[in-house]
Amino acid sequence: MHPLYPKADKHSHEAIAAGIEVHKDKGPGLNESIYEWYLLREFDLRQIPTATQKQVIISYKGFEKEEPLRFDVLVDDCLLIETKLVERILPVHKAQLMTYMRLLNVPIGLLFNFNVPKMTNGVSRLILPGANL
Repeated sequence: MHPLYPKADKHSHEAIAAGIEVHKDKGPGLNESIYEWYLLREFDLRQIPTATQKQVIISYKGFEKEEPLRFDVLVDDCLLIETKLVERILPVHKAQLMTYMRLLNVPIGLLFNFNVPKMTNGVSRLILPGANL
């Protein structure tokens, strides 16, 4: 089991509640960056630490480089959230989230699609392969 999985699992439930709260208060139709900001404020209110950028080591065929990685919301260094405002979540959205999860070594990721009438229909949960074993 991934060492951060239990912590990420707990935070994923809190994050979904935060996403539902933001959607309930603001509704669909705003820009992704606005929802991202609302989520960050909701986590502040819940006193849960977040980040929106982190230095990561990227490597390619023996070469390594430290690079800033910009993402939507990293919750307590263990859960990654990507916000979307799309008609429907596509496989490429999930693939992008999974790539970021691998780079950051976080076990759980959430895709929040705020372009839905009911937020519970706009949540996708991804688990890094083997993280929950």
